[in-house]
Amino acid sequence: MENSLSEQALDEGRMLNDVAIGLRKNFHALRRIVLCGLALAGLAGQAWAQGDNGVVLPSLEQSIARELSARPASREWDVVRTTYERRGFAPIWVDAERRSALIAAVEESRADGLEPADYGIAQLRASAPARPAEDPSVVAAREVLFTGSLAKLVRHLRYGKVDPRSLHSMWNFSPLPDTGALAAQLQGVLDGESLPAAVAAQAPQVDAYRNLRAALARFRELERAGGWVRIAAGPSLSAGDRGPRVAALRARLLASGDLATPGGANGDRFDDALVSAVKRFQTGHGLDADGAVGKATLEALNVPVTERISRIRANLERWRWVAADIDPDLLLVDVAGFRAELRLANQPVWSTRVVVGRPSRETPSLLDSVQHLVLNPKWVVPPTILREDVIPGMRRNPGYLDSHRLRLVDRSGRTVDASVVDWAGQGGSFPYQVVQSSGADGSLGQIKFALGNRYSIYLHDTPSRALFNRASRAYSSGCVRVQNPQELAVLLLDDPTQWSPEALKAAIATGKTRTVPVNRDITVMLLYYTADADASGAVHFRKDIYGRDARLLSALSS
Repeated sequence: MENSLSEQALDEGRMLNDVAIGLRKNFHALRRIVLCGLALAGLAGQAWAQGDNGVVLPSLEQSIARELSARPASREWDVVRTTYERRGFAPIWVDAERRSALIAAVEESRADGLEPADYGIAQLRASAPARPAEDPSVVAAREVLFTGSLAKLVRHLRYGKVDPRSLHSMWNFSPLPDTGALAAQLQGVLDGESLPAAVAAQAPQVDAYRNLRAALARFRELERAGGWVRIAAGPSLSAGDRGPRVAALRARLLASGDLATPGGANGDRFDDALVSAVKRFQTGHGLDADGAVGKATLEALNVPVTERISRIRANLERWRWVAADIDPDLLLVDVAGFRAELRLANQPVWSTRVVVGRPSRETPSLLDSVQHLVLNPKWVVPPTILREDVIPGMRRNPGYLDSHRLRLVDRSGRTVDASVVDWAGQGGSFPYQVVQSSGADGSLGQIKFALGNRYSIYLHDTPSRALFNRASRAYSSGCVRVQNPQELAVLLLDDPTQWSPEALKAAIATGKTRTVPVNRDITVMLLYYTADADASGAVHFRKDIYGRDARLLSALSS
């Protein structure tokens, strides 16, 4: 009887093996075969399972395969399944030190503004200790738990937790890699000599991210110490003032690192050192740096440290979204900071002030490249401005086009008499273009930096120079106005012989519209950051001009 059962089990096992080999390319069919085979083999006390390469799996590997088969189809679990399939379902977490290393890495995720609870930290701690004579199903469950946790953490550190497309309709940065590539990245982390180091290396390896991460640690220390003192409401404070509100101001700026020394016996006096500290704070927060504490500065000073921590977390996430697309040669437009910076070979070589879209016409976050320059560009009014400004303007005032130096042209480029158009009846499609001829007083100034997007977003010069003197510079209809466009043009043209600064000025002086190719292949990023930090530890917070932080923080916390 005993021999008969053994032969029966062997026959059934061979049958299972042959069938599974034929179906190994169909994973879901394979899982059904595995489970049926387990039921058959169980009659004889045998344990069988099938990997995707047709090899019969031992008991633990079989249990891992069965545990994975119970998981739902999702990006995370597909990555875990693929990882185990590629290793023949061999276990990963049999070593207790390795399990402890993952727990440490998950706990450290908080330093990146993430939440360890998202990676099952409580479950990891509870299941980490191994017990004598554990059932393979228990070990398999632990395997899948730990690998699933690591897969999610790696993806979040590398690409962000929140899908930016859910918050930005025009988002065009690189999408997530496919399942196979994500599984390869996960295996690369597992193959590293030090698991915590390999996990940490998944976060963006750029100074901006590292500096913000260090700032988060410092602000959390401030939070643990009770935060900073709140300055009572009252009249503006300025140089020469004395009193308890000045002492509170000094303590507040000491806490945030904007002031270096306490001030001793004169701590309640608004001295020169305090003026400099206030100016430093104002500059770092996008305020007019006048050295006095008026309403706007007082409001910024009294923002709680917890709120500042949240803003740092939001901006760490924004860097994770774009890290994969950062190139050594990069033109970065910091929309909320109202600045643009050109980096060559990862080093900043030029920066300037910019004017960006007003809140009703936001400058979008975009990945792009400079296609060419246009000298003395004409301006073709984009659809939004046509619909919201020009057509209503003509309804109110028939002289609107003339007063803005605009003209109407048909599809063949011929000028059309605006008086023959029924402006009151214009609603849907508009059969004409509205064009402004080139000139120093034209809306695009003397240079346009053409990009490749389909949203009519680009960088350009402007005749409205006074706006660059303002601390807050959100006034455009979405495009980016550049304070020093000729400097940027010379750098992008990268041809000292043909395109020196003098040669560029001479070409502009002709008044002729001219398209000029650029010699540098420059990636352009239009990004939105409401907090950044520098290597010295100074943290700069900007006004959330488009109100984007709240939605991002809500998604980060969900």
